Amino acid sequence: MTCEYLLVDGYNIIFAWPELKELADVNLDSARTKLQDILCNYQGYKKCQVILVFDGYKVKGNPGEVLQYHNIHVIFTKEAETADQYIEKVTQQIGRRYQVAVATSDRLEQVIILGKGAMRLSARDLFKEISETNQEIHTQHLERIPSQKNRLFDNVDPALMAYLEDVRLNRILVEEPQKPTPTAKKKKAKPSKKKS
Repeated sequence: MTCEYLLVDGYNIIFAWPELKELADVNLDSARTKLQDILCNYQGYKKCQVILVFDGYKVKGNPGEVLQYHNIHVIFTKEAETADQYIEKVTQQIGRRYQVAVATSDRLEQVIILGKGAMRLSARDLFKEISETNQEIHTQHLERIPSQKNRLFDNVDPALMAYLEDVRLNRILVEEPQKPTPTAKKKKAKPSKKKS
């Protein structure tokens, strides 16, 4: 997928992905953080602008909040504004000038954003896109690093390696080293004790 902006309906994705839903059942903040980390990694590779939107409309007096989380933007909508409304508004503003994709499984939202010129991704499509991207990252990483095997002769001087190869193939005869002959040890004379 090629886009300049990716808008993500945060809670919609969290509750559509089994791993994040399971985490949200225990701790919603942890699920949000995990999704943010996943999207940061994706953004770092794809280089598109990622805007993750969470509903804040049920919180009385909530003025909304815009945060920078590493390399992505995280939006908590203000009171009486849903994530869908925020996404529609932003898509309306930038959808004609930039390639915009919106990730949500909300069918009505998908129809609306298509009408505003954006591409749509269901939660499943986003999961697949991120999984494929992670596989690309992994493959490229493996191609960049040399083999980690450390063989005995990997760091041997080439001249020594050639000599050892000649010995191995019997091109050079190597004489057995002579064993040193044992020498007789002289006994030390014991000092005599003088009587006075």
